[in-house]
Amino acid sequence: MSEDLVPPLTPVPGRSCDGCTLCCKIFAIPELPKPRHEWCKHCDTGKGCNVYETRPQTCRDFYCGYLLMPNLPEHWKPSRSRMVLTWESHANRMVINVDGGRPDAWKKEPYYAQIKKWAVAALKSRGQVLLWQGKDAFAILPNRDVFLGPLRVGQGVAIVERRAPGGAIELDAIVVEDRDGKPGAPLPQQR
Repeated sequence: MSEDLVPPLTPVPGRSCDGCTLCCKIFAIPELPKPRHEWCKHCDTGKGCNVYETRPQTCRDFYCGYLLMPNLPEHWKPSRSRMVLTWESHANRMVINVDGGRPDAWKKEPYYAQIKKWAVAALKSRGQVLLWQGKDAFAILPNRDVFLGPLRVGQGVAIVERRAPGGAIELDAIVVEDRDGKPGAPLPQQR
């Protein structure tokens, strides 16, 4: 995957969460338990965590793409973009998690153009760009966005080649059963 997409493991010097708490809404926190797309009961929205010193390990271990990617412009800060970028190294995949309160944020500029550039870079290294708009997933391809719907635990996404009318080969995205973090066979309903 392009170096621009794979974040380092340490935060970029000078970047902080300062005023951003969107991860406290978007992600599940199993230790609490807190479901996805609901505000954490310990979050003081826009300010920070009220139990920061004793926050769960899931929270301690998390750094969003904005904090980790040095080439990412400031407008990608989640409190501004309304998206939290993450990286799934086991799947060679950038994941864009969109705030359910602003489901169209990813389609606005300058974000959409950058997402499309990431899709081109991802395909060159057999990677993916996956976008979550609430509970629905989209595979972002260079020439289109493929709606995948909600994915269950144990499902993944595969990028496949298909013959288009006229014989041209085009890319598509399908839902597959996930085996040990690796895509398996397409699901029966996918054709």
